[in-house]
Amino acid sequence: MKRSGKMKLGLSMRSLGYHVAAWRHPDAPPLGALNFESFYWAAQAAERAKFDMVFFADSLSVRGRDEPKGAAARSSWNLELEPITVISALAPLTKNIGLVATASTTYNEPFHLARKFASVDFISGGRAGWNMVTSWSDDEAKNFSQTHTKDYDFRYERGAEFIDVVNGLWDSWDDDAIERNQQSGVFYDATKVHSLNHVGKHFKVAGPLTVARTPQGRPIIVQAGESEQGREIAAASADVVYTASDEIQRAKAFYASVKGRMEKYGRPMDALKILPGLTPFVGRTLQEAQDKHDQLQELIDPLVGLGALSRKVGDLSDLPLDEPLTRIAGARMKSAGDKVMAIVKEENLTLRQLYQRFASANGSRVVIGTASQIADTMQEWYEAYAADGFNITAARLPADMESFGELVVPELQRRGVFRTEYEASTLRENLGLPSAESRYAGGEGVRSVTEILAAAGAAS
Repeated sequence: MKRSGKMKLGLSMRSLGYHVAAWRHPDAPPLGALNFESFYWAAQAAERAKFDMVFFADSLSVRGRDEPKGAAARSSWNLELEPITVISALAPLTKNIGLVATASTTYNEPFHLARKFASVDFISGGRAGWNMVTSWSDDEAKNFSQTHTKDYDFRYERGAEFIDVVNGLWDSWDDDAIERNQQSGVFYDATKVHSLNHVGKHFKVAGPLTVARTPQGRPIIVQAGESEQGREIAAASADVVYTASDEIQRAKAFYASVKGRMEKYGRPMDALKILPGLTPFVGRTLQEAQDKHDQLQELIDPLVGLGALSRKVGDLSDLPLDEPLTRIAGARMKSAGDKVMAIVKEENLTLRQLYQRFASANGSRVVIGTASQIADTMQEWYEAYAADGFNITAARLPADMESFGELVVPELQRRGVFRTEYEASTLRENLGLPSAESRYAGGEGVRSVTEILAAAGAAS
């Protein structure tokens, strides 16, 4: 049975693309991800293709461990622009596409982060989004006057309270608070401005925010992560969830798990969009698509491939490259480690095959084929309720976004599963999300994520 509605599409932009050898391609710009024009061209191509949003991943350190030795100097990912700055620059250069940037709850303060994203929402006319992450690496901690990162539970506890404070600050001003009455001299109605006066375990924030209620009520919140805590937070308060799965049954199980929790929080299932990562290599023929993939695979330095794995599962350079892998060495992110080992066991992969898999897409599902073949698998996942759409983690930018827009998007449109025009002017509306209700407007507003986590912990 054909699913109603349209799938949602985002373009994830990290460096010159998600393939670790993208910078070695002959057409890559010399300055790599410091070249703003590459992001501009990619965002323009995504907007021409009617994508919902562009998304910028981020990290807060150069990978100081250099695992294995020599890998860091072979990677372009250690030099990149700060993402909120980039989406601010893109805002006046685009008109309809959403602009989502990553910001950590571990090394920021709620007030200035809330202010930055609210400002981008105004500059863009209602197209801002915050990808909420908790930083996990010691390398990042050392850039913020700490010797090592906090433990997992602490980071999630602080992150939960951080979200509560940010949402509260975004609700500071009622929609009609600004009067701008030049005759009376009253600029705003003080009774419609609310001080948060938050006092919690990690934060004491008075408020109100110095930015008014934004064009889309509040910027959308995006998150990733597949832990029980993450799923519970997503079901209760996230607008978009990014996930990585290369198998449809696993994706369907995750989709059902998260969506199945939403009713108890009074949320309709369509109030949250789940977008698995997808790295397409598209060609006018299957051979052309395969050649694109193979060209980049041949450019992978083994140290870089092992380095891409080490960020998730630790240094594996002591293991043979071409024998079946039987263990991983101390995963730094539990969900990532579990997922990697499940793939290894299921497919009996060697270490070389594993790093090639991750180097192709940094963990996203790789699809190689013609426009029709790629549209087939996207439609299959969408109609099977394994996804509400996809986060396109293009191997090479902006070229692969341009190819996808020219070849795959028209095929999806022909099948009636993707839009031909934007429906509205804000990201929230284009995603088909409900309006953002203020906690001061008579309803419940956004639920407390801190309470959600506590309840989830008690239930488990």
